[in-house]
Amino acid sequence: MNTLKHEVWKANLSLYNNNLVYGTQGNVSGMDRKTGMIYIKPSGVNYEFLKEDMITVVDLEGRVAGRGTLKPSVDTPHHLFLYRNIRKIGGVCHTHSKFITVFSISGLPVPVLTTAHADIFGREIPVTPYVDNTADKIGKEFLKTYRKTGCNAVILGQHGLFTVAENPEKSAFYALMAEYCAEVSYHAITMGKFAGKKIKPLNEKEIEKWYGRYHSDRYGQK
Repeated sequence: MNTLKHEVWKANLSLYNNNLVYGTQGNVSGMDRKTGMIYIKPSGVNYEFLKEDMITVVDLEGRVAGRGTLKPSVDTPHHLFLYRNIRKIGGVCHTHSKFITVFSISGLPVPVLTTAHADIFGREIPVTPYVDNTADKIGKEFLKTYRKTGCNAVILGQHGLFTVAENPEKSAFYALMAEYCAEVSYHAITMGKFAGKKIKPLNEKEIEKWYGRYHSDRYGQK
């Protein structure tokens, strides 16, 4: 069994199982840095019918490996751009989840209102201006914002979310948590307006404290 192919398949299914994707939109990919091959969801395939052997394989130039395989996602060029320019990553995820899309339309970042948000991201989830999907515009806009903010999740204006991580599973996890933070923030801000109360983010010192704890050896198992 190809372990990375299996991981990419499972990560894609996790988007569907967590209601982060609708129809055939969205995708997760993973890269084998030793071989230079990228595994990604095929284009236009419903998640409920997605089988492990349908996951497509391409090289960094976008050439499909093997004959008779399905076409890779139309978002493949954006994934390839990120793998070429962020050497430490091994997973990329793209979604149009509901509350993330609301923030992408409004052009507002997701503020750090909870300790759970501080744990995972340690900063607000940034949003970029709108860019179309020609050439490397999406990849360049993500990269610029990623380097400026250090956030593994970036909302593209009037589009959706891209996340990057060390592996496919983690990139899908970031998409899940970004949607959770966006939903909580939306409802909190809306409730605050009805109650005449301004909802304030955590202060920077508290954000750093929670983020530092979560990303230290104290959290999780060895």
